[in-house]
Amino acid sequence: MLNIIWMAFFLIAFVVALIKLLVLGDQLIFTQLMQAMFELAKTAFEIALGLTGVLALWLGIMKIGERSGFIQLLTYALTPLFQRLMPDVPKNHPAIGAMVMNISANALGLDNAATPLGIKAMKELQTLNPFKDTASNAQILFLVINTSAVTLFPVTIFTYRAQIGAANPTDVFIPILIATYISTLVGLLSVAWVQKINLLDRVVLAYLGGFTAVVFALLLYFSNLSQQDMVNQSSLISNVILFSLVIVFITAAWIKKVNAYDAFIDGAREGFETAITIIPYLVAMLVAIGVFRASGAMDMLAEGLRHLVLSLGLDDRFIEALPTALMKPFSGSGARAMMVDTMQTYGADSFAGRLSSIVQGSTETTFYVLAVYFGSVGIKHIRHAIGCGLAADFAGILAAITVAYWFFG
Repeated sequence: MLNIIWMAFFLIAFVVALIKLLVLGDQLIFTQLMQAMFELAKTAFEIALGLTGVLALWLGIMKIGERSGFIQLLTYALTPLFQRLMPDVPKNHPAIGAMVMNISANALGLDNAATPLGIKAMKELQTLNPFKDTASNAQILFLVINTSAVTLFPVTIFTYRAQIGAANPTDVFIPILIATYISTLVGLLSVAWVQKINLLDRVVLAYLGGFTAVVFALLLYFSNLSQQDMVNQSSLISNVILFSLVIVFITAAWIKKVNAYDAFIDGAREGFETAITIIPYLVAMLVAIGVFRASGAMDMLAEGLRHLVLSLGLDDRFIEALPTALMKPFSGSGARAMMVDTMQTYGADSFAGRLSSIVQGSTETTFYVLAVYFGSVGIKHIRHAIGCGLAADFAGILAAITVAYWFFG
């Protein structure tokens, strides 16, 4: 799918440019396309280079959290919930630990650790699956929760915002938390409805009630503030929470006699390697998006959507961030490149820049996760997985737009 989207950017840009040349007589259009290719390739490298230090910092901190046992703590805390949501999985089965570890790693932004843990969880669930080429109920629920991805620590988004010049890179933290919670809740409710899972169980209600109470408390608190106070308080609370997490990780490492410095160095080394690894992907997607924009095709698409939105009497400022939302279900790297392009074009602190960041953090890449996780165990018949996953995506994107207008509109 990503290959088709990537090629489509170039082919559509070529067709639009050819029409401009032959019909409108624009003799500079192909020069502009080539300039966009070279400029965006340079920009992609500069962004990745600038990311190196920040990625090294945050992945180093997250490695301390990992070795200090924070993920294991989350595993113990969430195991009772998974036992109720997946009654077909026996108590103390290895799949439960792997699933909780995967979701905990996603929540803490440990992408490199989350994927292998997710594949391990899917393989453990496959051992319980009587129909090996068809997704089981437990596998579908795990996948939908994974793709809706509650992210408590969206390090990558903060990193890109800092690199592109946001005055306060973490000011989108609370909006992301609200949007990703709604995405996960809708994903869970949709699967529960199809699979007839009892959400009225006391343990399930206790967990959902607790999560909902936290989000509702945030909504209630911010609803009583002016928009400027809302932005300021969101920034303050975000920074207090994030720095407090750093202190918690370091303190836990000290208590458990973990060498925090060595853990930080190992994580920072992974951060450096990650920054180098993303350069080809960032160049590929930013160049494709760059020629698509330089040809005028992006403007044509945006104007068509804007005309539709205005005809419905709605505000049209969210249109600039819509490419990130449209790309998100198909490709994480593609959506990330769309987010970067939006912030580069309109500014990291613009409404579109902030909205694209919130959209990026509101949900996961449904088709990619589905292909990797189900593909790892040979599942061909996915049943209701894609429908429930896309329902969570849609809810997350809609919530992201709503909360962006609330906080920054």
